[in-house]
Amino acid sequence: MDAISCIEERQSVRKFLSKPIDRDLITKLVDLAGQIPSWKNAQPTRYAAIDSREILDRLAEEATPDFNSRVLRGAHAAVAVTAVKKRSGFERDGSPSTKYGDGYTFFDCGVSCQTFCLAAKDHGIGTVILGVFDIDKASAILNVPPEEELIALIALGYPDGETPKVKKKDHEKLLRWL
Repeated sequence: MDAISCIEERQSVRKFLSKPIDRDLITKLVDLAGQIPSWKNAQPTRYAAIDSREILDRLAEEATPDFNSRVLRGAHAAVAVTAVKKRSGFERDGSPSTKYGDGYTFFDCGVSCQTFCLAAKDHGIGTVILGVFDIDKASAILNVPPEEELIALIALGYPDGETPKVKKKDHEKLLRWL
């Protein structure tokens, strides 16, 4: 699939088939997502792949609201996206490089998440980035190392049926020329 088609066709998928995803494929998706540029090549993004039904169910039960809980219960796998603290947007001495401070951490992780999701789409895998969850509970369940912080969860699986195309804003709403 070419890049433009992948961008145009990717939708958030919330319903998955029970078909398992090969671990080698998830590894490949992480390798592709790791190719993104980042703040001063800081490469802050880390991934924890979850294909344990027990852990997915614990996240669904203990750390997510109902609408995300249903997604996790139906997903074959998920990826927890974490970031190394004070790496992106900071100088080597730990001081922020700009007024945005760790905002670049979220920027870098967002670019990485989208790249992961586009690569997944290209391989026939549906994804949805989950941002609403109890960060402290999810971090404890996932044993997130103290030098990292949990940024997002990405549920993934083979899509079950067609995902309706959501209307997006066009350039008339998004672009202004100066």
